[in-house]
Amino acid sequence: MFAKIFKAIKNYLRFSDRALLALCVITSGFGVFIVYKCTTYFFGSLSYTYVQLGAAVLGLTLAILISLIDYRSMARLWKIHASIAVILVLLTFFFGLKNQGADDRAWLQIPFTSLTFQPSELLKLSFILTFSLHLEKVRDNINSLFQVFLLCLHGAIPTMLIVMQGDDGSALVFLCIFVFMLFSANLPWKFIIPPLAALPAVFYVMWNFVMNADQKARIEVVFNPDAYPLTISVQPRQGKIALGSGMLFGKGFDANLRKVPAIQSDYIFSFIGETLGFLGCLAVIILLSSICFRSLYNAHKSDDLLGKYICVGVFAMFAAQTVINLGMVLTLLPVIGITLPLFSAGGTSVVVTFCGIGLVMSVAYHNRHRNRRR
Repeated sequence: MFAKIFKAIKNYLRFSDRALLALCVITSGFGVFIVYKCTTYFFGSLSYTYVQLGAAVLGLTLAILISLIDYRSMARLWKIHASIAVILVLLTFFFGLKNQGADDRAWLQIPFTSLTFQPSELLKLSFILTFSLHLEKVRDNINSLFQVFLLCLHGAIPTMLIVMQGDDGSALVFLCIFVFMLFSANLPWKFIIPPLAALPAVFYVMWNFVMNADQKARIEVVFNPDAYPLTISVQPRQGKIALGSGMLFGKGFDANLRKVPAIQSDYIFSFIGETLGFLGCLAVIILLSSICFRSLYNAHKSDDLLGKYICVGVFAMFAAQTVINLGMVLTLLPVIGITLPLFSAGGTSVVVTFCGIGLVMSVAYHNRHRNRRR
């Protein structure tokens, strides 16, 4: 029995992307450690650590299971997972809960527990699968204006659903996924230049007729950090001070540390900067960048376009969240509630990130398996 188990594990590791799996395990382990240090210092509680560790174990398990399922089968089941994801998001309009520090009711209660989860995270994975399938089906007609319109409509539906929910950060991530995947399909420049040229006009309309006062204030703070000294400016200012105070090597975990609002989630990077310094921040960036580049490597190595698009979609999700979160902490971007993948406290984010990695590993595993049989 044990011989069969070891043989199965050996066979799995032979065809899977061991480097990507190892990177995710190391990064997630580092993330659990950071959450433990952060939350025990500021909150004196292990509850965040238990959730983070449990989510990491569950996520890793799901990633391995997903990698064993053919990604083509998962894409073809789009009616099932897309329907479930959309229904769960729609439920937030009626039964949605607010998480601490959030303005939107984007979470649902997990029955019979005190835990919550964010349905928009599940919708990201479903969108990556459905949009990949859509792109593959129209690959020979990508030069058609009508087909491009349908692709844009496909991208607009989940994005606008999340905008209506009030989660601007997640909506921006959906937009990034859509754009990266569309570019990877070799969209002709005649469809790219006009929207780029229209961006100033779009921003003018958004600023004057769409954005509310809070959204405008968050953008203003990027250019004038002292614009709202007692409200919106507090978090980015305190986060930047904490980040820079660690200097090269950091203060360590026993120093007198600065508490920043949402430090265990959106601003975990400021805690890393203060305790581990520039070198600790550099290690985090290298780990996250390596996962991104490994996803692109698997996209390049994919035998079919469907696998390529899935890997690009997961890369875009992971990279967008990383860049936006770091931009928030560095006060280069507005604070819009985006977590740092595998580091920020948040069970749903960790599990869904691992599931996305599982999709990339599925592409790698099944492509190598098919090549072995040839």
